[in-house]
Amino acid sequence: MEAQPVVLVTGAAGQLGRAVATRLRDDGARLLLVDRATGPLASFAGEGVEAIEADLLQVEQVRAAVERGVARFGRIDAVCHIAGGFRMGPAVHETTARDWEFLMDLNARSLVHVANAVVPGMISRGRGAIVTVGAAAALRGGANMGAYAASKSAVIRLTESMSAELREHGINVNCVLPSIIDTPDNRSAMPQADPSRWVAPEKLASVIAFLLSDDASAVHGASIPVTGRV
Repeated sequence: MEAQPVVLVTGAAGQLGRAVATRLRDDGARLLLVDRATGPLASFAGEGVEAIEADLLQVEQVRAAVERGVARFGRIDAVCHIAGGFRMGPAVHETTARDWEFLMDLNARSLVHVANAVVPGMISRGRGAIVTVGAAAALRGGANMGAYAASKSAVIRLTESMSAELREHGINVNCVLPSIIDTPDNRSAMPQADPSRWVAPEKLASVIAFLLSDDASAVHGASIPVTGRV
């Protein structure tokens, strides 16, 4: 990758997004930070950082964000697609079309829209790196998690498909599979749990930074569990 790579981070305003942005900035990257609201990214303001508000379910907004980033930095070298979400659901037989579409859109369709906007430029340059965020819970179904597990499993399958499609173009595509990430929201939701067993955002950010680096140039289509001691 370039000495000062340009990295697009989606879901940048969340706990993991900010941890990844911090790690990449400290490593010398220039950043295109995208989220539906960029207020939490105020501390990143400065040279080499562009924060853009965009709804990833609106393909025109995704393309506009990418075009704005390219206009400023000249290119996008890498993508970390963090945007997505979790929601416990009803049992599969009680799942509505709305339940299903909400999580499939949030976790899978958003990735397709980002790929639509970014991958052609990477192909034209003959290099790039993409890291997606799946979930350890996507490796098998669980009660009341059918739609969520399916949507994150779709992220894994899309990652593998993109890897097969893009590796000959010099583009690495890989996925991380975290368990519970140690965030204030998760601590509040599970007050009896031991968060020291969870995954610290900074530790997950280190794995993502590796996968975006030239040191991971031989890694294609991997789904890497990052599960702490859960």
